[in-house]
Amino acid sequence: MNITTESRITRRSLLQVGALGAGLTLAEGLKLQAAGKADSGLRSAIFVFLEGGPSHQDTFDLKPEAASEYRGEFKPIDTSVAGVQICEQMPMLARDFGRYAIVRGVTHNLADHGIGKKYVLTGNLPTPVLQYPEYGSVVARQHPSARDLPTYVAIDESFVGPGYLGTQYSALTAEKPRHGFPYRVRGVTLDDGLTVARYGRQKQLLDDLDTAFRGFEKLDDEVRSLDRFSEQAYQIISSPRTRTAFDLSREKTSESDRFGKHEFGQTLLLACRLIEAGVHFVTVRLRPAEFDFDTHSNNFSKLRTLLPPFDRGLSALLQRLEDRGRLDSTSLFVTGEFGRTPRVNGGGGRDHWARAMCSLLAGGDVRGGTVVGASDATASAPSGDGFSPDDLAASFFQNTGIDPKTEFQTNVGRPVTLVRNGSVIQPLFA
Repeated sequence: MNITTESRITRRSLLQVGALGAGLTLAEGLKLQAAGKADSGLRSAIFVFLEGGPSHQDTFDLKPEAASEYRGEFKPIDTSVAGVQICEQMPMLARDFGRYAIVRGVTHNLADHGIGKKYVLTGNLPTPVLQYPEYGSVVARQHPSARDLPTYVAIDESFVGPGYLGTQYSALTAEKPRHGFPYRVRGVTLDDGLTVARYGRQKQLLDDLDTAFRGFEKLDDEVRSLDRFSEQAYQIISSPRTRTAFDLSREKTSESDRFGKHEFGQTLLLACRLIEAGVHFVTVRLRPAEFDFDTHSNNFSKLRTLLPPFDRGLSALLQRLEDRGRLDSTSLFVTGEFGRTPRVNGGGGRDHWARAMCSLLAGGDVRGGTVVGASDATASAPSGDGFSPDDLAASFFQNTGIDPKTEFQTNVGRPVTLVRNGSVIQPLFA
């Protein structure tokens, strides 16, 4: 029986349309994901992760009255809400402040990229005995999309993975788009020169082979049910809705220009298209080589390069969601893994600093134009108790329509609370 099972999976591997982690094909992932039930009326979400840890005191928490070695080179500008200022390098987001909220005084103690990211990307303090799931995997578990759409897409890569939820809730990973270049999606784009038509003919051949062998194969339930989920995988790859969602060439030039023809802007435009098509969760996490906020040296010159595309792209995303009536049904979360040191170092940079940082939330029930929390006079620590990554996660999940105290069962039968220690930041919400 083992030989027969392996041969059947090998034949099916000819139909692989991308891996969903741990060697699972899209078909296998869909099969396992079917434990949930799709509901197109549920809230969607976009998570924008700023790799490297952006300088909070040079973006959304400036300290113009501090000594020069703390305040840095940038000046504050007024936003659309009286009394609130942000960095002069982000005039569009200053204008659009009414669409999002700033959380200042976020704090933790993990000033290392690897472990800090695991904390911020899950909302749970990392532990060696349990792998917590990233946000998109939770939404994939609780809010599956329609049959011909992936639930969770990561551009251009995820980091933590699905943890104790299982590989069936891994992201479908898409390459970052580049203006003027053909777009490919790992898991959707056909490889080896296959067209949808040729893929259909190949699928028919394999279906015929399966029929011929089905009479004497005895398979366990998991393998036997792959037929149905191979069909679903085929529906995704051949679905006009899915392929159209990934096709940025369908956008007007003016809309592409609004987001900016840089990778960050085009990635956010793609995220909008996916949400509009019915995908329930999109993670935007560009690799550090292209969009890196780890500014140990030349902090200000690097931010003069990084902040304008961030400003344009995020502003365009907020505007588009509102223009198309989707801001109320889409939860947005923007953050890095930590902030930067209060004092500028000898190389003109700022180093890792987890004791203070800031994050943005928008959409859903979030009160736009709101500042929650504060840091001290040098942006070194919260003014008061501050907020933890757990609190941010609890708030984000609630705004996505998921109770942060939901209890899951691990594969060994252990009950685990989704966000163990965090509390919803109530002033964020109307």
